[in-house]
Amino acid sequence: MLVVTALGGNALLRRGEAMTAENQRNNVRTAAKSLAPVAMEHDLVVGHGNGPQVGLLALQGAAYTKVETYPLDVLGAQTEGMIGYMIEQELGNLLPFERPFATLLTMIEVDAQDPAFANPTKFIGPQYGKEEADRLAAEKQWAFKMDGDKWRRVVASPEPKRIFELRPIKWLLEKHAVVIAAGGGGIPAVYDGEKRLHGIECVIDKDLATELLARDLDADLLVMLTDADAVYADWGKPTQRAIRRATPDALADFSFAAGSMGPKVDAACRFVRATGRKAAIGALDDLQRIIAGEAGTTIQKDGGIEYS
Repeated sequence: MLVVTALGGNALLRRGEAMTAENQRNNVRTAAKSLAPVAMEHDLVVGHGNGPQVGLLALQGAAYTKVETYPLDVLGAQTEGMIGYMIEQELGNLLPFERPFATLLTMIEVDAQDPAFANPTKFIGPQYGKEEADRLAAEKQWAFKMDGDKWRRVVASPEPKRIFELRPIKWLLEKHAVVIAAGGGGIPAVYDGEKRLHGIECVIDKDLATELLARDLDADLLVMLTDADAVYADWGKPTQRAIRRATPDALADFSFAAGSMGPKVDAACRFVRATGRKAAIGALDDLQRIIAGEAGTTIQKDGGIEYS
């Protein structure tokens, strides 16, 4: 069975945690403990977030004023390599030496005319107080929105259209390699009027990019991993309850937060509608039970909705 996973940002850096290499390493080591048993039983593709890491590199680059800070597509490529390196190493410490690994820098085509460019919504980088956010907005022409009780930079998040490295990913899976790909939503690229490919300043949602990858790979199961144990109806209210199984049509009757659970539910529903196969959302620690249908929220083609 081919399992495609999307690691939420909490698998790499927990909210409020210092963005040190040591903290990221420790969190990846914890994530590897959940991923390794799955890799022993199934073919595995791992996607991941990179918002805090890209934001940190942008801030570090801004401190050196002799050159312009590198654009987001280049920073995305840097973080794909950095995070993939950590995942490979920590998984490699748990799996047999003979099991191959590969991290692929993954370019994904977007449309330069996508309406998302007129309405930035994707959070990247650290949180700020109001005064610091206002200063950076004026100084760097960045857009900011509230994330909880703090402010974070937001950038455009266009729809992923095509994954350029699909063929080498398939070749690696034929050799039963664990593949880390489409990290941070992939490296956004567009064609100009002369049909030349180049990067563009935006961030593709990692859940939607991983869903496209899972669909193109004909995966058996897509799993979005987060810090919530399931998708909840009436989240944050006294009436909240965990959704254990649901169809895409049943989930369409609910509203989920755009900055957190919304993209995961959207990605899961897209995958199920396109393939007829199952998708799931849940906590990293529950990964094996999620695959077995014993934890998290399973989205499937038929069956209505079921609560825990």
